[in-house]
Amino acid sequence: MSNIPSNLRYTKDHEWARLESDGTVVVGITDHAANTLGDITFVDVRVGPGAQVTAGALFGTVDSVKAVSDLFAPIDGEVVAVNGELEASPEEVNTDCYGDGWMLQIRPTDAAAFERLLTAAQYEALIKDYE
Repeated sequence: MSNIPSNLRYTKDHEWARLESDGTVVVGITDHAANTLGDITFVDVRVGPGAQVTAGALFGTVDSVKAVSDLFAPIDGEVVAVNGELEASPEEVNTDCYGDGWMLQIRPTDAAAFERLLTAAQYEALIKDYE
């Protein structure tokens, strides 16, 4: 059974989003996605600080021993930070996907977009048939 924190929001593409007190949104992949991929060997975030991302648009890939998986932005906004630690330690996504395994931090174009993402209960319902 996947770990699905209730304080986060989710996408159908298995990304999570956490609203920070400064209004930015931290993004990563879910425990379900990390477990499905297996051992993650490389994280390729193809955008950097200052870049604009669009909800549903590709921002990078995750390579694992099983597959390469695309990463999609959950909301529109400006990238304010990228987790450079993942270049040397991609396994952080497997060991702490909701903490040290984060990938991007975005300043949303529309603050309400976060609330339109899936709740933990909605995401749990989405993945229940896969577990």
